Amino acid sequence: MDRSSRIASYRGIFPGAFTMGNLLCGFLSIMAAHNGNLARAAWLIILAAFMDALDGRVARLARSTSKFGQELDSLADIVSFGVAPAFLTLIAVLNDFDAYIGWVVAVFFVMTGAFRLARYNVISDPHRKTRYLGLPIPTAAVTIASYIILCMKYFQEIQYPEFFVTMVIALSGLMVSTVAYDTLPEKFDTTENRLKALGVFVFLVAVLVKPRMMIFPGVALYILLGMVKEGWRIMMGSSRRIRKDRSHVSEE
Repeated sequence: MDRSSRIASYRGIFPGAFTMGNLLCGFLSIMAAHNGNLARAAWLIILAAFMDALDGRVARLARSTSKFGQELDSLADIVSFGVAPAFLTLIAVLNDFDAYIGWVVAVFFVMTGAFRLARYNVISDPHRKTRYLGLPIPTAAVTIASYIILCMKYFQEIQYPEFFVTMVIALSGLMVSTVAYDTLPEKFDTTENRLKALGVFVFLVAVLVKPRMMIFPGVALYILLGMVKEGWRIMMGSSRRIRKDRSHVSEE
């Protein structure tokens, strides 16, 4: 193995370490939920999301992106953001719903999350990624985890379990939908990207000041904005088609 090949292999260690940290957090989250510590399980999912956000950026900085790394990342993600939040959901609402309903909701979340990851691997282009097709699975997992953190901090139990279960089902649907969600800007060359960066900065400051209170509203706002933008795009597309049809009628 020549020197350049050895350097390339060493570069892959750094993003791989974050990916393995992501996987470890997911496993520990499942164990914590099994032991009834919902808040700890939820925080471990948040930590896994932090690790996941870093591994891709570290890989690009180290110029060590690879198909192997992408597949390994997806395997870690299905544990940390699919199985772990689904199991946490099941434990959190076990006493409020029939066990059958809890299992169906949990399995549905895992299946749609796996579909979302597979679709992302097939269609994603790491060099041209301005929007996600469907809600990213880490965002769905963080939404579930942050709601549980909020409830356990201020109420010591899950509030509005019907809303919580409905939210999990909605998150599952959004993951396999074609709703477009913005990515984090890496350049600040446009007004839109600067506004996105400002929004991210405000969110991070709010999380640092009140983490248990602000994570859930922040991710919920991101999800709702994506849905509003998608609705606006559909409405504008429909209005353009109507104007086009009318123009054809007048020409005839």
